[in-house]
Amino acid sequence: MVRLPAGLSQAEERQWVHRMVTRLTERERAERLNARRGLQATAERLNEKYFGGRLRWDSIRFVANQRDRFGSCTPEDGTIRISHRVAEYPAWVREYVVMHELAHLEVPSHSPRFWRLVDRYPLAERARGFLIAKGWED
Repeated sequence: MVRLPAGLSQAEERQWVHRMVTRLTERERAERLNARRGLQATAERLNEKYFGGRLRWDSIRFVANQRDRFGSCTPEDGTIRISHRVAEYPAWVREYVVMHELAHLEVPSHSPRFWRLVDRYPLAERARGFLIAKGWED
């Protein structure tokens, strides 16, 4: 059952129901992706290879509520969130997004030092181009 505000037209009701069903579906998909633990394994591998294993995070997971960015990191509590839409992209793009967010654990800003860390990933420039072509920017 879906409760809607009174006074909506049928078109508005259909639009609202579609939006809510889409959000539920996206959340369920993010939960299924997280159950696979692929992001955790990717982060651990990249941490070892490019950061010498020194980074620590509390959680890394796909989320369905990031519409305008491909990922985010809160260094203070070690939380990394990756848009569920990134799961559809090639592995090298997903790895770049994880690399980008891992680098924020060490450098919170987008300073030159931050970009030097991210650019250790050999396909960083190519992945940025891919994301720009998809309409996403850093």
